[in-house]
Amino acid sequence: MEDELKDFTHFLIVEKGLAQNTIVSYERDLKSYMKYVQKVEQLQSFNDIQRIHIVHFLGHLKEQGKSSRTLARHIASIRALHQFLLREKATDHDPSVHIETPHLERSLPKVLNLEEVETLLDSPNANDHYGIRDKAMLELLYATGIRVSELIGLQIGDVHVTMGFVRCIGKGNKERIIPIGKTAVVALEKYLANGRPAFVSKKNHDDALFLNHHGKQLTRQGFWKILKKLAREAGIEKELTPHTLRHSFATHLLENGADIRAVQEMLGHADISTTQIYTHVTKTRLKDVYSQFHPRA
Repeated sequence: MEDELKDFTHFLIVEKGLAQNTIVSYERDLKSYMKYVQKVEQLQSFNDIQRIHIVHFLGHLKEQGKSSRTLARHIASIRALHQFLLREKATDHDPSVHIETPHLERSLPKVLNLEEVETLLDSPNANDHYGIRDKAMLELLYATGIRVSELIGLQIGDVHVTMGFVRCIGKGNKERIIPIGKTAVVALEKYLANGRPAFVSKKNHDDALFLNHHGKQLTRQGFWKILKKLAREAGIEKELTPHTLRHSFATHLLENGADIRAVQEMLGHADISTTQIYTHVTKTRLKDVYSQFHPRA
């Protein structure tokens, strides 16, 4: 079973071109699935798995208190694996065919209002190279709406400050070009001139745009620590995620009349239905404003 899982992982990397984080997620879900069918169901081949075994596994996850979203993710991973095995003739049936995905309530993304965004963006200390870097990262995130994984993956050559755009490689290795506003350009120019050189190490010749104190590419975990620290110092009490500025970017564009197709392109969404969630956010915020300020609300 381990060999089949390796073949499937290779397929995801080479043929599907999925992001590293997505592949890690698939592997984690499928290893727990494989461990269950081997240890609990006493099965040693994917061809021996029947629908009832998958149902038992999902029941096992429910007993552990896993959410509907986690169950849905496991089902998607299991389904993709069995479809691959059947296509490759490694098995003669697909036991996941009639497994139903649990209904998911789509939660609205949490966003910051304009005042909170400005407070957060102004919170880094502009007098040292750490603050100059953090300011450039936050300004670029809010200016472009790119994912944190895309931000830390940027190389120096991906940012064109004179032309005012950034080249970004997103999910599925798809490239997109996103414009950058003047404020973000100024922050980036300052970082490239006065911030980044202080991080560069003689031992590590890293072309990543944003570096840590070792002179290496900043990690997702590193950025997340920085964001939480800055939000705390700025007095922002809202629950933040690494995607908060991305969500705020999209919501504020739509609130100000941007075309949803253009926002979809900038965010790198394959399906416009993913972008449409932000129209619900703007409607919700509109209701809040109405309730707060209309004299007969």
